[in-house]
This record gives sequence, C-alpha cells and structure tokens, in this order.
Amino acid sequence: MVVFLYYSILIILIANFIFERWLDYLNTTNWTSELPPELLGIYNEEKYQKSLEYEKVTYRFTLVTESLGFIAVLLIFAIGGFGWLDGIIRSHLSNPIHVSLIFFAIIGLISEIVSLPFTWYDTFVIEAKFGFNKTTLRVFIYDQIKGLIIGAIIGGLILYLIIWIYLIAGNLFWLYSLMVIAIFSIFMSMFYSSIIVPFFNKQTPLADGDLKSAIRAFSIKAGFLLDNVFVIDGSKRSTKANAYFTGLGRKKRIVLYDTLISEMNTEEIVAVLAHEIGHYKKHHVLSGLFFSLMTTAVMLYVFSLVSGYPAFARVLGSDVPGFHLAVISFGILYSPLSLVFGLGLNYRSRMNEYQADRFAAEKYKGKYLASALKKLSINNLSNLTPHPVYVFFHYSHPTLLQRLKKLAEIE
Repeated sequence: MVVFLYYSILIILIANFIFERWLDYLNTTNWTSELPPELLGIYNEEKYQKSLEYEKVTYRFTLVTESLGFIAVLLIFAIGGFGWLDGIIRSHLSNPIHVSLIFFAIIGLISEIVSLPFTWYDTFVIEAKFGFNKTTLRVFIYDQIKGLIIGAIIGGLILYLIIWIYLIAGNLFWLYSLMVIAIFSIFMSMFYSSIIVPFFNKQTPLADGDLKSAIRAFSIKAGFLLDNVFVIDGSKRSTKANAYFTGLGRKKRIVLYDTLISEMNTEEIVAVLAHEIGHYKKHHVLSGLFFSLMTTAVMLYVFSLVSGYPAFARVLGSDVPGFHLAVISFGILYSPLSLVFGLGLNYRSRMNEYQADRFAAEKYKGKYLASALKKLSINNLSNLTPHPVYVFFHYSHPTLLQRLKKLAEIE
C-alpha cells in the first residue's frame, strides 16, 4: 500500500507539473509579433508590443518559480522531509493538535521566506518595468508582515478548530468541518471588506458629485438599494484598475479602485458598477458560495474516509499517523479530482460573467461597458488572445474578445 501511494503521489506531482507547463507553453503559441486583426481598434501597435513583452516576461518568471517550487517539493517528498519534520516536532510535543499546528506553521513560514525574494522581484522589477508598481519598500514590508500575522491568527484558529473536530467527531468530521467552513465563508463574505481590507488599504465612501448621482440614479432604476459605494486607494500599490462586489444583505458594498475612477468617465464607471450589481441580482454571490461549499463537502467527505490509513503518514516518512501528514498526502492524491471540480467552477464563473454583462447592457448601455472593458484590458496589458485550451482550464472570466462579441449581439 505504501509503495502504491508513494508512486501515485510521485506520478501525480510530475504529471501535474508537466501538464501546467504544457498549458503555459500552449498559451505562448498564440503570440504573434504583428497586431492581430481582431485587436484593431483596441490595441495600438505600441501598446500591443508592450503587452506582448509583458506576457513573455511573466511567462519566463512563472516558468522559473514553478520549476524551482516543483523541484523543492519533489526533493522533500523523495527524502522524507515531511516525516523528518514531523519526528522533530513530536520529540518536543505530544498533543496532536499542537503537533499539526506547529507543522503547518513551520511549512508556511519556510514557504513565505523562500517565496519572498520572488515576490519582491515580481513587484519591484517586473511590475515596475511595465509601469504598474507604485508600492514603496516600506509598504511592501508592512504588507508581508501584516499578511503573515493575519493569516496566522485566522488560519490558526480555523485550523485548530478543524483538527479538534477531526480528533473527536469520527465519521461526522466532514459534516462539522463543513459547517465551520460555511460559517467562516459567510462571515468573510459579509465582513472581509470592512474588517480585513482596512489593514492594507483605505476605503472611503464615494464623495457627492456627478458620479455618485449617476450611480444612485441607476441603482434606483435597477431596483437595487445601494448606499455602500466605496473608493479604495489601490493606486498606492499599482496602476492597475479594478472594481468588485462583496457582502450579503445590508452588508453588501461595491468597491471602486481610485485608478478605475481616474481612467474612466462616469458612463463607463456606472456600466462597470451595473455589471457588479448584475452579479448580485442574478444571485451569483450566493450560488458561488453554495457550489464552492459543495465541492468542499465532497473533498472533506472523501478525506474523512481515507485519512486514518497509516500509509498516508508512512509514505511521507513517518511511522506515526497525523492529521497534517494525511492532509499533505491526500491533497496531492485528490488534485486530479480537484482539477475536474475547478473546471466546472470556472465554466460556471464564465457564464456568470456573460449574464452580468447582459444585465449591464440591458439595464444601462452595453457600449459603455464594452468601452470600460477595453480600457481595463489595455491599461492592465491583458493577453487578449490566450489559447482556448488555456482559457478552458484557467480562466474564470471570458476573454475580452468573447465578451465584446456577446455585448455586440445584445445591442
């Protein structure tokens, strides 16, 4: 059994790496030095060449980082590094909850330290080279520290509770854990923007003026009571623009990046907001949460059936079964099924984007949404001609050209 699991994990690790790199390579085959006809009127020649160079640089960077990460995991697995770390922790601690928490804390800390130089390079070299980065070294350092602390506190508490349930709930572990994750997910959906975001960004209510009046007029027309429209200071880190919808019930809010407001006119901003309202009116937030929890339920249920096998620990180099070792072994073995679920969730997400676009076009004006989408893609140097297979596996949104085509059909 141990030998079978060992080679199964090894094969899945290697196959997954090869498959992802093949997808990345496949995406590069759609690159062309000449401006494609379908991009005429969207990209000019200079901007297109810049976007192409951005894609090439990020592709090479991703290839290096992913390859190094793959080699590291493969070596740690091959030499029994996870079991070695587990043995060291168990020589000092006996409480299984504490053992698992310290194990994940050490793995997480090492991962953060190792990835830090690459994160710095991505921010201060690649993003800066293409005019995106506005982050100062001070903000970057504070972001890393705050992210680590908040992640440790929230992640540690949730993990502690789930491990505790795992040890006492028996066959019902998956159900109680699902309840915990569901409560946490709903809470974060409602309060993430008001509790977590302020640690990193300043959010201020949209000031009175023409934009706020236009937004209020549209929200009344669309039958969507919305008082919580906030502007976030995204420009202190990047020139990239965005907007998002968050929350449920009275806690719902729409957040507009200040970069979005500076780059678009009032009609385009209202169109973007109409798209976000479309997600809410079409119940995408709730359905997304539901389907996400259902995939989590399947994962937890399968995990509860097999996690007790001693082979899950032995394959990692330990003779003592433990929750943390079972999570690592199972996580790798489950990844093919996770990929299948991911395909379904991505497909559903892409369909939701079409529906939200249609809502914006029918309730407002599609031409303004199309104009806004073009500006977002141009300013963010988005790849407008990704390979269809890459889109199928990785994109949660349709491509710009696909969305423009659908919008044109509505008009």
